[in-house]
Amino acid sequence: MIRSMTGFASAKGERGAFSWGWELRSVNAKGLDLRLRVPDWLEGLEAALRTDLARSVARGNVTLSLRLTRNDTAAGAALNTEVLAAALDALARIEAEAMARGVALAPPRASDLLGLRGMMEAAPDEVDNAALVARLRAELGPLIAAFLDMRQAEGRALEQVLRDQLGQVTGLVETAARLAEARKPAVAEALRGNLARVLGNAEGADPDRVAQELAMIAVKADVTEELDRLRAHVGAAGDLLDAGGAVGRKLDFLMQEFNREANTLCSKSQNAELTKVGLELKAVIDQMREQVQNVE
Repeated sequence: MIRSMTGFASAKGERGAFSWGWELRSVNAKGLDLRLRVPDWLEGLEAALRTDLARSVARGNVTLSLRLTRNDTAAGAALNTEVLAAALDALARIEAEAMARGVALAPPRASDLLGLRGMMEAAPDEVDNAALVARLRAELGPLIAAFLDMRQAEGRALEQVLRDQLGQVTGLVETAARLAEARKPAVAEALRGNLARVLGNAEGADPDRVAQELAMIAVKADVTEELDRLRAHVGAAGDLLDAGGAVGRKLDFLMQEFNREANTLCSKSQNAELTKVGLELKAVIDQMREQVQNVE
Protein backbone atom coordinates (compact mmCIF):
# COMPACT_ATOMS: atom_id res chain seq x y z
CA MET A 1 0.00 0.00 0.00
CA ILE A 2 1.37 3.38 -0.97
CA ARG A 3 0.89 6.46 1.20
CA SER A 4 0.08 10.02 0.28
CA MET A 5 2.36 12.76 1.54
CA THR A 6 -0.69 14.75 2.66
CA GLY A 7 -1.96 14.01 6.15
CA PHE A 8 -3.35 15.50 9.36
CA ALA A 9 -4.00 14.38 12.93
CA SER A 10 -4.72 16.11 16.23
CA ALA A 11 -5.07 15.13 19.88
CA LYS A 12 -5.51 16.63 23.34
CA GLY A 13 -4.30 15.64 26.80
CA GLU A 14 -3.63 16.85 30.31
CA ARG A 15 -1.52 16.07 33.33
CA GLY A 16 -1.68 17.89 36.64
CA ALA A 17 -1.48 21.63 36.05
CA PHE A 18 -0.91 21.21 32.30
CA SER A 19 -3.17 20.67 29.32
CA TRP A 20 -2.08 20.48 25.71
CA GLY A 21 -3.09 20.06 22.12
CA TRP A 22 -1.21 18.32 19.31
CA GLU A 23 -1.37 18.97 15.57
CA LEU A 24 0.54 16.86 13.06
CA ARG A 25 0.24 17.77 9.39
CA SER A 26 2.20 17.26 6.18
CA VAL A 27 2.28 18.39 2.57
CA ASN A 28 4.34 17.39 -0.46
CA ALA A 29 8.12 17.76 -0.51
CA LYS A 30 11.05 16.33 -2.43
CA GLY A 31 12.53 14.85 0.73
CA LEU A 32 11.77 14.70 4.45
CA ASP A 33 11.54 18.09 6.16
CA LEU A 34 10.57 17.90 9.85
CA ARG A 35 9.48 21.12 11.53
CA LEU A 36 8.72 20.95 15.26
CA ARG A 37 7.07 23.66 17.31
CA VAL A 38 7.32 22.58 20.94
CA PRO A 39 8.17 24.38 24.21
CA ASP A 40 11.94 24.70 24.43
CA TRP A 41 11.97 24.55 28.24
CA LEU A 42 11.04 20.86 28.19
CA GLU A 43 14.55 19.48 27.90
CA GLY A 44 14.99 16.59 25.49
CA LEU A 45 11.41 16.67 24.17
CA GLU A 46 12.11 18.03 20.67
CA ALA A 47 14.99 15.62 19.99
CA ALA A 48 12.90 12.63 21.14
CA LEU A 49 9.89 13.66 19.04
CA ARG A 50 12.06 14.25 15.99
CA THR A 51 13.56 10.77 16.33
CA ASP A 52 10.13 9.13 16.68
CA LEU A 53 8.77 10.98 13.65
CA ALA A 54 11.76 10.15 11.46
CA ARG A 55 11.20 6.43 12.13
CA SER A 56 7.62 6.62 10.83
CA VAL A 57 7.69 9.10 7.95
CA ALA A 58 9.99 8.87 4.94
CA ARG A 59 8.99 11.87 2.86
CA GLY A 60 7.04 15.12 3.06
CA ASN A 61 7.09 18.53 4.70
CA VAL A 62 5.93 17.49 8.18
CA THR A 63 4.97 19.98 10.91
CA LEU A 64 4.37 18.91 14.51
CA SER A 65 2.92 21.54 16.84
CA LEU A 66 2.41 21.24 20.59
CA ARG A 67 0.39 23.92 22.40
CA LEU A 68 1.08 23.50 26.12
CA THR A 69 -1.04 25.45 28.62
CA ARG A 70 -0.37 25.73 32.30
CA ASN A 71 -3.39 26.08 34.57
CA ASP A 72 -2.01 28.41 37.22
CA THR A 73 -5.20 28.17 39.28
CA ALA A 74 -4.67 24.44 39.81
CA ALA A 75 -4.04 23.00 43.25
CA GLY A 76 -0.66 23.96 44.57
CA ALA A 77 -0.58 27.32 42.77
CA ALA A 78 0.10 30.37 44.90
CA LEU A 79 -0.47 34.09 44.53
CA ASN A 80 2.67 36.04 43.64
CA THR A 81 2.37 38.93 46.10
CA GLU A 82 5.13 40.96 44.46
CA VAL A 83 3.38 40.86 41.08
CA LEU A 84 0.07 41.69 42.80
CA ALA A 85 1.56 44.70 44.60
CA ALA A 86 3.09 46.00 41.39
CA ALA A 87 -0.21 45.55 39.53
CA LEU A 88 -2.20 47.37 42.26
CA ASP A 89 0.31 50.23 42.33
CA ALA A 90 0.02 50.55 38.57
CA LEU A 91 -3.80 50.55 38.80
CA ALA A 92 -3.71 53.27 41.46
CA ARG A 93 -1.52 55.48 39.26
CA ILE A 94 -3.76 54.88 36.25
CA GLU A 95 -6.92 55.74 38.21
CA ALA A 96 -5.33 58.87 39.65
CA GLU A 97 -4.24 60.08 36.22
CA ALA A 98 -7.68 59.30 34.79
CA MET A 99 -9.43 61.29 37.55
CA ALA A 100 -7.10 64.23 36.98
CA ARG A 101 -8.07 64.23 33.31
CA GLY A 102 -11.78 63.74 34.03
CA VAL A 103 -11.88 60.26 32.54
CA ALA A 104 -14.11 57.65 34.15
CA LEU A 105 -12.78 54.09 34.27
CA ALA A 106 -14.66 50.90 34.95
CA PRO A 107 -13.56 49.26 38.18
CA PRO A 108 -11.11 46.36 37.65
CA ARG A 109 -12.20 42.81 38.47
CA ALA A 110 -10.20 40.26 40.41
CA SER A 111 -10.32 37.89 37.42
CA ASP A 112 -8.54 40.55 35.36
CA LEU A 113 -5.71 40.60 37.84
CA LEU A 114 -5.50 36.83 38.09
CA GLY A 115 -5.09 36.65 34.30
CA LEU A 116 -1.93 38.74 34.37
CA ARG A 117 1.28 36.89 33.54
CA GLY A 118 3.06 35.69 36.68
CA MET A 119 0.20 36.50 39.08
CA MET A 120 -0.21 32.82 40.00
CA GLU A 121 2.83 30.61 40.32
CA ALA A 122 3.25 26.92 41.05
CA ALA A 123 5.34 25.61 43.87
CA PRO A 124 8.91 24.91 42.67
CA ASP A 125 8.54 21.15 43.13
CA GLU A 126 5.18 20.92 41.34
CA VAL A 127 6.54 20.46 37.80
CA ASP A 128 8.25 17.17 37.06
CA ASN A 129 9.77 17.86 33.65
CA ALA A 130 10.96 14.30 33.08
CA ALA A 131 7.51 12.84 33.81
CA LEU A 132 5.83 15.44 31.60
CA VAL A 133 8.22 14.74 28.70
CA ALA A 134 7.62 10.99 29.08
CA ARG A 135 3.84 11.50 29.04
CA LEU A 136 3.99 13.74 25.97
CA ARG A 137 6.28 11.36 24.11
CA ALA A 138 3.97 8.42 24.92
CA GLU A 139 1.09 10.32 23.32
CA LEU A 140 3.00 10.77 20.06
CA GLY A 141 2.57 7.08 19.09
CA PRO A 142 -1.25 7.19 18.77
CA LEU A 143 -0.99 10.60 17.09
CA ILE A 144 1.39 9.26 14.44
CA ALA A 145 -0.83 6.19 13.96
CA ALA A 146 -3.85 8.39 13.23
CA PHE A 147 -1.72 10.54 10.94
CA LEU A 148 -0.48 7.51 8.98
CA ASP A 149 -4.03 6.14 8.74
CA MET A 150 -5.07 9.30 6.92
CA ARG A 151 -2.04 9.11 4.64
CA GLN A 152 -2.85 5.49 3.82
CA ALA A 153 -6.51 6.27 3.15
CA GLU A 154 -5.47 8.94 0.66
CA GLY A 155 -2.83 6.58 -0.67
CA ARG A 156 -5.48 3.96 -1.50
CA ALA A 157 -7.41 6.45 -3.60
CA LEU A 158 -4.19 7.69 -5.18
CA GLU A 159 -3.10 4.14 -6.03
CA GLN A 160 -6.38 3.44 -7.79
CA VAL A 161 -5.96 6.58 -9.90
CA LEU A 162 -2.42 5.57 -10.86
CA ARG A 163 -3.46 2.02 -11.75
CA ASP A 164 -6.25 3.37 -13.96
CA GLN A 165 -3.76 5.66 -15.67
CA LEU A 166 -1.33 2.78 -16.18
CA GLY A 167 -4.18 0.91 -17.83
CA GLN A 168 -4.70 3.85 -20.19
CA VAL A 169 -0.99 3.87 -21.03
CA THR A 170 -1.09 0.14 -21.76
CA GLY A 171 -4.03 0.60 -24.10
CA LEU A 172 -2.38 3.49 -25.93
CA VAL A 173 0.89 1.58 -26.29
CA GLU A 174 -0.91 -1.36 -27.89
CA THR A 175 -2.80 1.00 -30.20
CA ALA A 176 0.50 2.59 -31.16
CA ALA A 177 1.97 -0.87 -31.83
CA ARG A 178 -0.89 -1.72 -34.20
CA LEU A 179 -0.55 1.60 -36.03
CA ALA A 180 3.23 1.17 -36.27
CA GLU A 181 2.76 -2.29 -37.78
CA ALA A 182 0.10 -1.05 -40.21
CA ARG A 183 2.29 1.79 -41.48
CA LYS A 184 5.22 -0.48 -42.40
CA PRO A 185 4.11 -1.10 -46.05
CA ALA A 186 3.67 2.65 -46.58
CA VAL A 187 7.08 3.38 -45.07
CA ALA A 188 8.70 0.69 -47.20
CA GLU A 189 7.00 2.03 -50.34
CA ALA A 190 8.14 5.55 -49.53
CA LEU A 191 11.71 4.37 -49.06
CA ARG A 192 11.67 2.51 -52.39
CA GLY A 193 10.35 5.61 -54.09
CA ASN A 194 13.03 7.74 -52.47
CA LEU A 195 15.68 5.24 -53.55
CA ALA A 196 14.43 5.31 -57.16
CA ARG A 197 14.45 9.11 -57.23
CA VAL A 198 17.93 9.31 -55.77
CA LEU A 199 19.33 6.77 -58.23
CA GLY A 200 17.57 8.47 -61.16
CA ASN A 201 18.83 11.94 -60.28
CA ALA A 202 22.29 11.14 -58.95
CA GLU A 203 24.52 10.05 -61.78
CA GLY A 204 27.23 7.68 -60.64
CA ALA A 205 25.67 7.16 -57.21
CA ASP A 206 26.56 3.88 -55.53
CA PRO A 207 23.26 1.95 -55.24
CA ASP A 208 24.55 -0.07 -52.31
CA ARG A 209 25.57 3.04 -50.42
CA VAL A 210 22.22 4.73 -51.07
CA ALA A 211 20.39 1.58 -49.98
CA GLN A 212 22.39 1.52 -46.74
CA GLU A 213 21.49 5.13 -45.98
CA LEU A 214 17.82 4.48 -46.62
CA ALA A 215 17.98 1.38 -44.43
CA MET A 216 19.40 3.50 -41.62
CA ILE A 217 16.52 5.94 -42.08
CA ALA A 218 14.09 3.03 -41.83
CA VAL A 219 15.74 1.86 -38.61
CA LYS A 220 15.51 5.33 -37.13
CA ALA A 221 11.80 5.43 -37.95
CA ASP A 222 11.19 2.10 -36.19
CA VAL A 223 9.41 2.62 -32.84
CA THR A 224 9.56 -0.98 -31.64
CA GLU A 225 12.19 -0.26 -28.96
CA GLU A 226 10.24 2.71 -27.60
CA LEU A 227 7.08 0.61 -27.34
CA ASP A 228 8.98 -2.23 -25.66
CA ARG A 229 10.47 0.18 -23.13
CA LEU A 230 7.07 1.72 -22.43
CA ARG A 231 5.69 -1.77 -21.72
CA ALA A 232 8.62 -2.41 -19.38
CA HIS A 233 7.99 0.88 -17.57
CA VAL A 234 4.33 -0.01 -17.09
CA GLY A 235 5.40 -3.31 -15.52
CA ALA A 236 7.94 -1.58 -13.26
CA ALA A 237 5.38 0.99 -12.10
CA GLY A 238 2.89 -1.80 -11.33
CA ASP A 239 5.54 -3.63 -9.31
CA LEU A 240 6.24 -0.50 -7.27
CA LEU A 241 2.55 -0.01 -6.54
CA ASP A 242 2.33 -3.66 -5.46
CA ALA A 243 5.36 -3.28 -3.20
CA GLY A 244 3.94 -0.14 -1.53
CA GLY A 245 5.79 1.88 1.07
CA ALA A 246 7.89 4.94 0.25
CA VAL A 247 8.14 4.49 -3.54
CA GLY A 248 7.42 8.07 -4.58
CA ARG A 249 10.98 8.87 -5.68
CA LYS A 250 11.23 5.74 -7.82
CA LEU A 251 7.86 6.43 -9.42
CA ASP A 252 8.92 9.99 -10.14
CA PHE A 253 12.04 8.72 -11.93
CA LEU A 254 9.90 6.28 -13.94
CA MET A 255 7.66 9.14 -15.05
CA GLN A 256 10.70 10.83 -16.59
CA GLU A 257 11.45 7.63 -18.49
CA PHE A 258 7.83 7.32 -19.63
CA ASN A 259 7.93 10.87 -20.93
CA ARG A 260 11.23 10.34 -22.74
CA GLU A 261 9.90 7.33 -24.66
CA ALA A 262 6.64 9.10 -25.53
CA ASN A 263 8.57 12.08 -26.91
CA THR A 264 10.73 9.79 -29.04
CA LEU A 265 7.66 7.96 -30.30
CA CYS A 266 6.12 11.22 -31.48
CA SER A 267 9.32 12.40 -33.16
CA LYS A 268 9.73 9.12 -35.07
CA SER A 269 6.09 8.44 -35.96
CA GLN A 270 5.92 9.98 -39.48
CA ASN A 271 2.22 9.14 -39.33
CA ALA A 272 -0.67 11.39 -38.31
CA GLU A 273 -2.58 8.68 -36.43
CA LEU A 274 0.50 7.44 -34.62
CA THR A 275 1.44 10.98 -33.67
CA LYS A 276 -2.05 11.52 -32.28
CA VAL A 277 -1.72 8.42 -30.10
CA GLY A 278 1.72 9.58 -28.96
CA LEU A 279 0.29 12.95 -27.89
CA GLU A 280 -2.52 11.22 -25.98
CA LEU A 281 0.12 9.08 -24.31
CA LYS A 282 2.06 12.19 -23.26
CA ALA A 283 -1.11 13.71 -21.79
CA VAL A 284 -1.80 10.64 -19.64
CA ILE A 285 1.85 10.48 -18.54
CA ASP A 286 1.69 14.15 -17.49
CA GLN A 287 -1.41 13.38 -15.42
CA MET A 288 0.37 10.45 -13.81
CA ARG A 289 3.37 12.61 -13.02
CA GLU A 290 1.15 15.10 -11.20
CA GLN A 291 -0.34 12.30 -9.10
CA VAL A 292 3.06 10.77 -8.34
CA GLN A 293 4.13 14.07 -6.74
CA ASN A 294 1.72 13.17 -3.93
CA VAL A 295 3.22 9.75 -3.22
CA GLU A 296 5.48 9.37 -0.19
